[in-house]
Amino acid sequence: MPLGLRKKKNKSRESSNLVENEEVSGHAVVGKSAVNGGGLPPPPASMRPKLVFHTQLAHGSPTGRIEGFSNVKELYSKIAEAFNLSPDEILFCTLNTHKIDMEKLLGGQIGLEDFIFAHIKGLKKEVEVYKAEEALGLTITDNGAGYAFIKRIKEGSVMDGVKVICVGDHLECINGKNIVGMRHYEVARMLKELPKDQSFTIKLVEPMKAFEMLEPRSRGGGGKSSGDGKIGTGRETLRLRSKGPATVEEMPTEFEEKAVKKVDDLLESYMGIRDTELAATMVEVGREKKNPDEFAMALDEALGDFAFPDEFVFDVWGAIGDAKQGRF
Repeated sequence: MPLGLRKKKNKSRESSNLVENEEVSGHAVVGKSAVNGGGLPPPPASMRPKLVFHTQLAHGSPTGRIEGFSNVKELYSKIAEAFNLSPDEILFCTLNTHKIDMEKLLGGQIGLEDFIFAHIKGLKKEVEVYKAEEALGLTITDNGAGYAFIKRIKEGSVMDGVKVICVGDHLECINGKNIVGMRHYEVARMLKELPKDQSFTIKLVEPMKAFEMLEPRSRGGGGKSSGDGKIGTGRETLRLRSKGPATVEEMPTEFEEKAVKKVDDLLESYMGIRDTELAATMVEVGREKKNPDEFAMALDEALGDFAFPDEFVFDVWGAIGDAKQGRF
């Protein structure tokens, strides 16, 4: 079947419980649940990995201990319970740093020795922005639990000129429309469709900061993290899944890391989002496919809600092939 004529699936499917989620400092996040489907019910507590993780609130708190979670929403609930918070207060988590470091966002995979820092809601702000260019210069991700936030601000862009808007800010409302619960790609599309040469109003919530964290904002595209982006010192990680139990698995292969990074870059280029769980699901789908048409049909089956452009699908297929051949 020609790529441009393939049928889109109407049935809604959740691609992941995370988005952009994102890159977990070099860990590939292979969303096999999205590929295999199945809709398995949550496993009983007795079947979940008995692993204990240490956690703190990023702006400062005692250390808590959490265990018995299988996905990000359950993780947030465990953290909230440890610190007597509502889970809705948690914006996102970083691994092994209390700083708002977009290279160390918690995605769908946690190293067994990783320390989890939870960033909670802080100052609310409302900003009027004049859209002088078609592109605002934002890259959007989300926390897998209904909160979209800013992953990156492009230098010299419209948003780069609005100094009160920062990396890590949660986007709560655009022109009076509440966007809590929307996925990152929906928010990115809404921002892209705002008319040029007009002003719009955006409400944001920034992460709570400790005194020592009050520093110039980051554009989110900083230098490489230490250790080639690897998190933790062990060889195993806990894989969080949107469906089915969490599992302890080996570290991703070099092929997986390279392919996921390239596909994540393509997601940012085409759609204005970063989401390594989504990227890794696409890599998993395309790993054994023989041609781009077969790959496109499999993507529709696994991720039908996204309706990816044909050009994007071809580029992803090419990136997976390059990774297999070790060409980057």
